Amino acid sequence: MDCNESAKPRVFLRRPPGHFGLAGRRRLPGKFYSDSVELLEEPTARKVLLVANTGWYLYNFRRPLARALRERGLAPAFVSPRDAYVDRLIEEGFRWIELPMDRAGVNPAAELLTLSRLTAVYRRERPVAVHHMTIKCVLYGTLAAFATGTGAVVNAVTGLGHVFISNGWKARLVRPLVVFLYRRALTARRVRVVFQNGDDLAVFRDLGLVAPERVALIRGSGIDTARFAPPPPGGDATANPPLVLVVARLLEEKGIREFVEAAKLLRARGVSARFEIAGDRDPGNPSSIEASKIDAWRAEGSVRFLGHVDGVEKLLAQATLVVLPSYREGVPRTLLEAAAMARPIVATDVPGCREVVVHGTNGLLVPARDAAALADAIEALLKNPVERARMGAEGRRKACGEFDEKSVIAATLALYEALGVFG
Repeated sequence: MDCNESAKPRVFLRRPPGHFGLAGRRRLPGKFYSDSVELLEEPTARKVLLVANTGWYLYNFRRPLARALRERGLAPAFVSPRDAYVDRLIEEGFRWIELPMDRAGVNPAAELLTLSRLTAVYRRERPVAVHHMTIKCVLYGTLAAFATGTGAVVNAVTGLGHVFISNGWKARLVRPLVVFLYRRALTARRVRVVFQNGDDLAVFRDLGLVAPERVALIRGSGIDTARFAPPPPGGDATANPPLVLVVARLLEEKGIREFVEAAKLLRARGVSARFEIAGDRDPGNPSSIEASKIDAWRAEGSVRFLGHVDGVEKLLAQATLVVLPSYREGVPRTLLEAAAMARPIVATDVPGCREVVVHGTNGLLVPARDAAALADAIEALLKNPVERARMGAEGRRKACGEFDEKSVIAATLALYEALGVFG
């Protein structure tokens, strides 16, 4: 395979069982084929590309939006690097286009290659709209859209990201360039910028990175409150010992270190509880915790590391309370899931977390990076089952009233409508 051939975007579609090929030959059900998109779709299909730096993100957060776009007569497709979640997207009948990229890379030649690949995708697909998630996709995707004359551009700021949160030398080095590119990418007339919380919006506004008239505040990607529903009475009340649960990737910025320290403090106080973390390392993320450190914590025995868990609602149903000691978020999906399932929450008083948790109402907020305060809050709720039940009920009410998936998707579709995406 030569260089030009390898640069072509790879498009995958799962054909429905019994599909007949273009030459009249019967295709075997359930197989995957890599064909020209033009041969698989109606020529008049209005395409919308949903672009992120992982298939994991698209699978977990954007499938409902893609379904809604399909129901409105559009042809959504996902664009991302290949990972374990891509096959799941394809199995559900979604189109997927491969975009090789290094999420943490800063090599100029490699970054220009990523931009070139994405531009080639847009030129080939000719979408009526592109919806970018995560920093690199927002920056490079917008430049690619400008270069190809793509009409509508939606850029989702799903959190400030490692570049803004970290004080490491690499983040400080790259930050001025990111700010410059953001200013170019987010202020153009045909671009709309979606923020998940008001704190991030204020940061971008103060830096002059957005035009106020082209900004929307849509809090998160929504939660399926039917799937994430409270378990039958007696779930956490009978857990013995009680389960204190974190659902998060094993990143420094998720406060994993502080949770481990809090668990050690509580065990030293004689508090009887199970402390568990559901989530994997994310080696492609610069904030990923070293495997050796995870192994050392596992050997200490204060916290049980479960790895990735499918069907997380079953685990949440067993939790006495849910914890997220994050340093900063967009709107954390794990807290929406916990609130929808009437789990009381202990989280940090930072942007994103305080969108979901009202201190003293549906949970407790503590300072970030403070393991002692985290331990105190966890202990207080473990000792008060009446307060846990009250907070859980308030969390369910808040999730249904403010974060239900249907209302979030409706707000996103309204933004598309205003941009003329539906024709």
